[in-house]
Amino acid sequence: MGLLLSVCVGLVPTASADAAKLEDRIVAVVNSDLIMWSELKRDLLPDQERLRKLYKGEELERRLKTAEGIAVTKMIERKLQLQAAKNKGVDVSDQEVAQAMEEMKKQGEALNNADPNTTRRIREQLTLMRVVDREVRGLIMVADSEMKRYYREHQDRFAYPEEYQLSQILIKPRTPDGLSAAQGRAEALLATLKQGEPFEDLAIRFSDGADASRGGRLGLVRQGELIPALEQALTSLPVGQITGIVETVEGLHIVRVDDKKPRQFRPFEQVKAEIQSLVFQQKTEDQYQRWMADLKNKAYIEIKF
Repeated sequence: MGLLLSVCVGLVPTASADAAKLEDRIVAVVNSDLIMWSELKRDLLPDQERLRKLYKGEELERRLKTAEGIAVTKMIERKLQLQAAKNKGVDVSDQEVAQAMEEMKKQGEALNNADPNTTRRIREQLTLMRVVDREVRGLIMVADSEMKRYYREHQDRFAYPEEYQLSQILIKPRTPDGLSAAQGRAEALLATLKQGEPFEDLAIRFSDGADASRGGRLGLVRQGELIPALEQALTSLPVGQITGIVETVEGLHIVRVDDKKPRQFRPFEQVKAEIQSLVFQQKTEDQYQRWMADLKNKAYIEIKF
C-alpha cells in the first residue's frame, strides 16, 4: 500500500519535561499496529538522559528531535519485522522465553519473571532474531569465487606490513630557540657520516636519543609505526643507506636502514575463514536492507509528528 507520511506539527509533544503531563497519543500507524507516545518516550529515555548530560539549549533540543526521529524509525521497523514474523508463522514458546531469562540472569541481568512487560520484551527480541535468521541470514551463501574476488580486491587488508631494522642519531634543540644550533650540529654529523665515520660511534657520542648507548639501534619497526615524516623518508631508501636530516616534533633525525623486509601477503587459504565472515556480513547487511525496503513498500505507514 506504500508509505504515507503525515506530518502534524504539535500533535506529539517534544521530548521535554512537559511531555509527562500530556495524554498518550498516537505517534505512528504501521498497518494494523499503533505506536504510542508512551512507547516512544520509554524507548527515548536512555538517549535523552545521555544527551542532557552533553548538550544544552538549542543544540540539545535539536539533538533530542533527531533522536525522536531515529527512535520512531526503529520502532516502525521493529513493528514491521514482528508483523512479518506473525505472517510467516515464526513463533517463540514460553519455554524458550523462560530459558532465555534464566540465561540472562546467569549473566548478571536483574529480571522480574512476574513482570509481563519483561516477558513480552524478551519474547519480541527472540522473535526478531528468529525472523531475521529466516528472512535474511538463512538466505545467504558465500561462494568460493566470491571469497577469491574479495581477496583480490582487498589484498592490502591481508598484507603483513613492511618491516625495518633501523638506527638513528637524534639531535634535540637544547633551548626553546635552539633549532638553528641543532640544525648545525645535525649537518656536521651528516657530513661526517658521508665521509665514512661509523654510524654507531657517532650515535653513542652525539645522539640525544634514548637508544644512543646502543649505537642508535631502534630495533624492529613496522610500517605505520613511525612518525609520518620518517616513514616517508624511508619509503624508497635501500638497506645500508641513511636519510637526510628529518625534522619531527622530537627533534632532528638521521636514520639508517640496517635491514628491510618487504611487505608480504597472507596466502588465501590462511585468510579464507576471515574473508568468508567478511563477505557474509556484507551480504547479510545488503539482504537486510532489501528485506526492510520490501516490508516498508508493502506496508501502510503513517507518521503523526
